[in-house]
Amino acid sequence: MASVFTFPHEPPRVSSPWRSGQDAGKRPSNERCVSTGAIADSEQTSDSEVERLEAEPQDGPIEYKLHLLLRPRRAYKKMSTVPSSTGPRADRKLRQSVPLASSNHTRQNRLQHLTTQLLWRLKQSSPDHATARGDLVIPKLPEDNAELTILQEPGQLLPGLEESNGALYEIGVADDGTFVGLTKEEMDESMMTLKVMAASLGCRVEVQRMKAVGTCDWLESPDRPLSKLHHEDLWVAEALIVPILDGQDRVIADDDNLTVNGALRRGASTTEQLRVSLTGPTTSGKTTLLGTLANGTLDDGRGRSRSYLLKHRHEVASGRTSSIAQELIGYDGQNVFNYTCMDIKAWPDIHDRAQDGRLVFLLDSAGHPRYQRTTLRALIGWAPHWTLLCIAASEENAVSTGTHSLSGADEALGIGIAEMDLAMAHLDLCLKLEIPLAILITKIEKAQRAVLKEKLNSILTKVKATGRIPKLLTGSGPLAADFTQVPEQDSAKVHNEVIDVISQAGSSLAVVPIVLTSAITGAGIGLTHALLGNLPVPPKPTAQDFVPLALNPEQPAALFHIDEVFELARSRTQSKTDLSSNESAPVVTGYLRFGRLSIGDKVVIGPFPGDQDEDAGALVPNDHPSPGYGLSIPHPSSAEYARLSARNALSASKIEGEWRNATIVNIRELRLPVQSIEAGQAGSIQVVFDESHEEASGAQELIEKQSTLVPRIRKGQVLAMPSRHMIETGLSLQASTGFKASFITSDIQSLTVGSLVNAYIGMVRAAVRVLRITHQRSQLDPRRAMSEDNEDIFSMSDHLELERTKSEADLDIYNTEYHVTLELLSNREWIELGSRVVLLEGGFKDKSGGLDGFVGKVIEVAE
Repeated sequence: MASVFTFPHEPPRVSSPWRSGQDAGKRPSNERCVSTGAIADSEQTSDSEVERLEAEPQDGPIEYKLHLLLRPRRAYKKMSTVPSSTGPRADRKLRQSVPLASSNHTRQNRLQHLTTQLLWRLKQSSPDHATARGDLVIPKLPEDNAELTILQEPGQLLPGLEESNGALYEIGVADDGTFVGLTKEEMDESMMTLKVMAASLGCRVEVQRMKAVGTCDWLESPDRPLSKLHHEDLWVAEALIVPILDGQDRVIADDDNLTVNGALRRGASTTEQLRVSLTGPTTSGKTTLLGTLANGTLDDGRGRSRSYLLKHRHEVASGRTSSIAQELIGYDGQNVFNYTCMDIKAWPDIHDRAQDGRLVFLLDSAGHPRYQRTTLRALIGWAPHWTLLCIAASEENAVSTGTHSLSGADEALGIGIAEMDLAMAHLDLCLKLEIPLAILITKIEKAQRAVLKEKLNSILTKVKATGRIPKLLTGSGPLAADFTQVPEQDSAKVHNEVIDVISQAGSSLAVVPIVLTSAITGAGIGLTHALLGNLPVPPKPTAQDFVPLALNPEQPAALFHIDEVFELARSRTQSKTDLSSNESAPVVTGYLRFGRLSIGDKVVIGPFPGDQDEDAGALVPNDHPSPGYGLSIPHPSSAEYARLSARNALSASKIEGEWRNATIVNIRELRLPVQSIEAGQAGSIQVVFDESHEEASGAQELIEKQSTLVPRIRKGQVLAMPSRHMIETGLSLQASTGFKASFITSDIQSLTVGSLVNAYIGMVRAAVRVLRITHQRSQLDPRRAMSEDNEDIFSMSDHLELERTKSEADLDIYNTEYHVTLELLSNREWIELGSRVVLLEGGFKDKSGGLDGFVGKVIEVAE
């Protein structure tokens, strides 16, 4: 299935044929990746017993070469590795066994041929045989071979080889595995050629083994009768070619994301990226429409388009999406790059074609009330730049009741809920979240005029009530048959009626485009592509988007929100040890909230349960119940930061084991292997946790110790790179036990103190307890403000209720600010000040089937 976190479970690995050559009838039970270090004594001894290798495999990362000379080989009088006989037949056999370089190949042509062959072998050990996306640049050879040494300096790694496990070259070996051998001079020249080849690809050469296999005789001047006869040994060698990953020794950069020498770090994708979530009620045709957009094929009316995207068998059987599926579409002008294009087989191909345009990352979500968490994960967790709300034009369910709350839905099936009620609930939530929104009316081929008119009236009324301008767009007709071009009239309509209005208003929230579509006839597909290719992308996010730096000085230099976690075997180039061929490391998927992360960066992951949680709980003040996870100190959220920080000297305290140090070893930006990932981009990051330096006696104890030290990453945690200020001052990221949020609605009064609700903040979904609800007092009354400051944030009694006089209730209006103090019940979480929070009523098991929640903003966190 198409997914941002699609990886093969067992990526190809490089294993030396010398190990299998020791016993042709029996392979070793535990093959390992070829070591980059010294060879063990047992293996050095066994090399002498190997008389030949298995035949060269046609596919894979292993190549047998008789030689890599850029000149013809000399003629040999005798070679012990070639069967000896006399007469012209023997000479012919010798020439067949030891071929010369082709006479019609110049040195430059032969180098290009050999380098292309090396590139192919390197790609064979990449996951999914990833294609190299850069132009192969062959260095120009000097006339003198002695000057080749200047070409051995590795250049920039060719894009696409970042995850290659490397390639093995067996030099001096025939294709059938026979040891033929080279003289020392020829072996040195072949190694130099191999280093030049590897350097042009950004790789290095490591000699694994070298063995003498025979002797040879050759004449210094064969044309002269008394020429000197030379007798030399013949050698074979094994060389490992591995990519050089940038960033191993890079120091921490300043906040402007520059390296120490002032040059911009290379290796990040510069293609514009738009992240879009599809939402809407079940049976609204979201997945079918996405399948048509991404695969370029019309639906057959029986769900053929959506079958390409569904992940689970029960989804295929029921037709209901229960998980988030991801797809990628590229745009460049009027061109659409999807799977219709003949040369596009995977996401990296879309990256290549849309390099000068934009990438649209689409997230499909579930619409059934049973999968409410999946819906909110796509709308809140992934922080989409735009949301496409799909509403079916046909009447799929019962008549609307006029009530758009979903809380009365049947927990399992949502029986009795009209499709339009579900649609309006999704629309309400999208408007409350203040996400740029476009509405797609699907299944227009089934629409009845009266039903469609009623639905459009409901949608337009609700959109206009929020002050936004709805724009109903009508297309020019079905998209072209090849689905690779956006009609010019559709593109012009989007620019004139949507993009220009947004530019004049200065906000993407000003307009809500509405498009009538059909995945069966293709109506509106061109307009949808025009929207996706032209909708404005927000500026690159920064750490100061939510609150100023002065109010939140403990912000890291980079922050990555974790959505999914899985294990992946480390590639050959990432492994520093050779303990096991199955060495794996966790991979986290999500998006980079701000900053920049590169391979080799030292990061922290957490928060994990602290090693001293029980001891830290004793430090909590006694005037309120302890949440059980450590310190509880209000975080400054106003201009009084200096006074509050002085009063709470332990605001940056560190709980041992809560944050684990790790190193980034692999990055993929939407499946594209890259060196770095930029702010706002979605991708996958593989990390290796730092090893403990404590000594362990015995191998078994070491294995048990390592298994217990590896923490289990969970959804909702963050991966962060500490800022220079945090490193210099010894500060640590602070997890929270609770927070205070601001809500601009009087409906929040329906919550009662002590009740349990579910909170969604970024990727975090947590059960919380309501501790306090307060009406925002006037800033003109300093006595009341001082009184509120002196009150403890978690002051709570069993019989505390919100008392309001009649006169106060009369003055209350809908747009009134309320502050709600909440306590996390399960885990300490990292919560960013100013982030959006959604509260949904329901118990710990989230039995609520609705989306009628309260949307607010975090204004204070409790550590």
